[in-house]
Amino acid sequence: MYVNHRELSVTLRPLKLILSIAVGIWLGFLAVVLTAWLIYKALPPEQAQAVNSAATQLTTPSAAKPKADSDNPMFDQYRQILRDSEARQAQEAEQAERQRSFNGPKCQFWMQQNQTAPSEKSRAAIYQFCG
Repeated sequence: MYVNHRELSVTLRPLKLILSIAVGIWLGFLAVVLTAWLIYKALPPEQAQAVNSAATQLTTPSAAKPKADSDNPMFDQYRQILRDSEARQAQEAEQAERQRSFNGPKCQFWMQQNQTAPSEKSRAAIYQFCG
């Protein structure tokens, strides 16, 4: 059984492809806008009024609304807990850094030097390398 295969020659024209995609996107956008407009027109008057008021609130500047953060005690409590947590984390990080510096080889060397032969130089080196 012998099957004769034909070759399909496809030529790609980039400009035509780009224009086709742009037209497709534009038509899709128009379809979405037209659908939204038709749905809006089909809404009962009270729902249309609600949509209008929501749109008005979205378009007005948010600076017109005064913010009162201290009116909410739960938010104040959250901020206090957050500040306490940050302070505790900073203290733990400082203690870990101090512990790392005490365990460092230079600190250990100068601590041993100071125990063996205490001097001003060894005390200054301990202060420098051990914190």
